[in-house]
Amino acid sequence: MNVITETQNKESQTAISPEMAVDMLKAGNDRFTAGTRIERDYKEQVGLTTGGQWPFAAVLSCIDSRVPAEIVFDQGIGDIFSARVAGNFVNTDILGSLEYACAVAGSKAVVVMGHSACGAVKGACDHVKLGNITPMLDNIQPAIDAITDEQEDRTSANASFVQKVADKNVALTIQAILDRSEVLRNLMEAGKITIVGAMYHTNSGKVEFI
Repeated sequence: MNVITETQNKESQTAISPEMAVDMLKAGNDRFTAGTRIERDYKEQVGLTTGGQWPFAAVLSCIDSRVPAEIVFDQGIGDIFSARVAGNFVNTDILGSLEYACAVAGSKAVVVMGHSACGAVKGACDHVKLGNITPMLDNIQPAIDAITDEQEDRTSANASFVQKVADKNVALTIQAILDRSEVLRNLMEAGKITIVGAMYHTNSGKVEFI
């Protein structure tokens, strides 16, 4: 197996379009699920990125230990930004981080990635009350309220309901980015970035782009 030592640089990042950035993530996930990941020399990549970074995409995902973005998209050091919070929602700090990724560091795509069997979504569905977890889960409540076709069992015991909430949460997070970040909205409208949703399936490792 060939060992890759290269990483993103200013020239390679500039040559990547928003559509290409998404395609690169899709290809990486295909390698991950097929067991054909690229072998990388991480030590060499550390040296190459000492003077700067030029990631081609930013991924907002859950803190779930089963969903490490760099691994499931088969990317190396310096390739992508990774913002993680339980329930993959946005707040001011995360919006600022995504704005930095795109407006300052030049990333071409923002991916909001939820995942199946999400513990944060389950906790929100069950209205968990525990310390700072409670106000954190309040960020997912709009997605719960938006699901109106599941009335009998709106708890974590209903896997169908949980997945519908997870899907809706991704859509609402994308809308929140567009509503709350003029910087990212302007970049998207100018065709400089794309903002897309995705769902990671914990039973297969496959990322389904929405």
